Amino acid sequence: MTSITVRRVRLPFWPAASLAVVGWLIAWFAAAPFAAWFAYDLLGLEQSSHLGDAVAFFAFDVPKVLLLLLGIVTVVTLIRGFFPPEQVRTTLVGRGEFAGTVGAAGLGIVTPFCSCSAVPLFIGFVEAGVPLGVTFAFLISSPMVNEIALVLLWGLFGPGVALVYMAAGLTVAILGGLLIGKLHMERYVEDYVWALQGTGGAAIEIKLTWEERVRDAWTYTRDLVRRIFPYVLVGIGIGAFIHGFVPTELVVAIGGPGNPLAVPLVVLIALPLYSNAAGTIPIVQALLGKGMALGTTLAFMMAITAISLPEFIILKKVIKTPLIATFATIVTIGILFVGYLFNFLMYAP
Repeated sequence: MTSITVRRVRLPFWPAASLAVVGWLIAWFAAAPFAAWFAYDLLGLEQSSHLGDAVAFFAFDVPKVLLLLLGIVTVVTLIRGFFPPEQVRTTLVGRGEFAGTVGAAGLGIVTPFCSCSAVPLFIGFVEAGVPLGVTFAFLISSPMVNEIALVLLWGLFGPGVALVYMAAGLTVAILGGLLIGKLHMERYVEDYVWALQGTGGAAIEIKLTWEERVRDAWTYTRDLVRRIFPYVLVGIGIGAFIHGFVPTELVVAIGGPGNPLAVPLVVLIALPLYSNAAGTIPIVQALLGKGMALGTTLAFMMAITAISLPEFIILKKVIKTPLIATFATIVTIGILFVGYLFNFLMYAP
């Protein structure tokens, strides 16, 4: 018998990338009609019913959030490839305290990390000689004001809310970093961390082609989405439940503009929770739709991503309790201030 060899046809890179962009756009505009068809035609649920609205919310948000993560995060990651961690640390070393703190907070936007990365990043910054306050400005900004949060906020709520969130997060990060720097709390960093200072080797610069950069960005985004999408699905599920079943009156009573204790209440609720920004945004979307005040909602999102107990437990490996307590107190006060400020600006008579 004659064996037949099947040869896989592989498209050239750039035509394949162009087809992927076209497919992304088609899927984006088809998401809303698909959600309506799935909930009300295929499943036969009644429009404006609790279950129908919840299912339609879920069926619309899953593809929309997934497309935002896959598409725009790939582009932002491609840009971020020009700012490797070694270059970030080198950029921050030797700057003045104020300029370094502002720069660190800004760089946190394009160099996101999760709580599991807090320890190696902290050690890397200290090893490179970055001041403690500048390091904390980065640690505050990076999980709270990262590209995933901004991309999803922009896509779901528009540029206004996204830019407000970015400005608020950067303000908290800059002021927190400056204050920690002024308090001179270096003695509360574990001794073995300081022993590593100046031991790092020189960074090796690697030249990449555009195709290699795009492939690396796509690989990073694909792996990132695989890791965080379970959290996103849980967040969308909770958001769908809130959207379909939680009475608007209850949300307004707890988190509406008329409750002066709403901001500290949601911060306390957020403390024991753990999620990345992508997982919280579908919940935020549902809460805003039910009448929760914007400042209260932003405070809730910031608290989950910036002052979660899991991150403090991880940071305990490299810093001592007084510094963790100071860090948590400063960031909490900053978040409360942001929540009350935006509630005042949005809803003051």
